[in-house]
Amino acid sequence: MKPSSMSARIVVCMVILLVAAAVAHADSINDPTIIVRDPDCPSGGCIVVGQNFTFGTPPSGSGTLFFTNGSGVDWFNLQLIESGVPASAITCITTAFANCTVATVGGVTTIFLSGLGITTNENFSIVFQCNGDSCWPGDLDFVAHANIPEPATLALVFTGLAGIVSRKLRKARS
Repeated sequence: MKPSSMSARIVVCMVILLVAAAVAHADSINDPTIIVRDPDCPSGGCIVVGQNFTFGTPPSGSGTLFFTNGSGVDWFNLQLIESGVPASAITCITTAFANCTVATVGGVTTIFLSGLGITTNENFSIVFQCNGDSCWPGDLDFVAHANIPEPATLALVFTGLAGIVSRKLRKARS
């Protein structure tokens, strides 16, 4: 291969990479951001909540709310439901959970946090952050549901896995 054609390919690849990076950066630059993390409570303390609770954004549309999981069980999922900001306008960040997805169906937006989770009596905060002119509406109401795996669900999962393993073992013997 000629050196000039190799250089041209490298330049084309670099241009494509830069354009893709610019598009990805521009997509989320003005979204209001929600951040769920697990910090210490401030001197005023945290609000103790159960598996189902409600809260509202700060009146200014930005700020931090502090909570403690007082349900007595570990949470593996947390679902936040609101109907004021569409999913396309929300950036979600979490350090308390492994994943965060946002979806709007029928005008109702669900922010779903899953994986790892919040243990019983652990503190967590929900941060409402403005980006540029894009901010959360003040006093927007949220309904929150924390989910834990039910024993029946776990039994079904393990029964299915046992069936798959036994079928593979039968095939291997044949």
